[in-house]
Amino acid sequence: MSESAETDNRQPAKTQWYDRKNYVFVEFCVEDSKDVDVKIEKYRLIFSCKTADNMELYNNIELFSKVEPNDSRHKCSGRSITLFMRKVDGKKAWPRLTKEKTKLAWLTVDFDNWKDWHDDDEQMIDLEHYANMLKELKNTGPPPAMDDLDDEPLDSV
Repeated sequence: MSESAETDNRQPAKTQWYDRKNYVFVEFCVEDSKDVDVKIEKYRLIFSCKTADNMELYNNIELFSKVEPNDSRHKCSGRSITLFMRKVDGKKAWPRLTKEKTKLAWLTVDFDNWKDWHDDDEQMIDLEHYANMLKELKNTGPPPAMDDLDDEPLDSV
């Protein structure tokens, strides 16, 4: 059987992905997978496995941008296979996982793990503002004296 005929019998695995500053995370949602094979190339990700029912799954993804194969990993669990691929250019957000803009039925964004880079920057600005505020309070001198608080008898309160 030729490679193309063999590929025609395979189904793509349900796949979720999300983007972070230095890594792109991809999760192939396959329970009880076996014979897992993951190949991460600079511009391509190739995944294949068999399900518990011996159904063959195969994904061949041309990536949006370049990744570093030697600094990318995958982990198999009973529920899925998760990959993290280091981006060559970590300063650029990926608007999609694939090079092509085509909508693929088996590929979705993992919104539970998605973080908007703009929100991260705003959180950092808020944190820096709070830290500066604490620093200013610390530098204003000693706290006011509270000696006069215990001048009244307790029964008058």
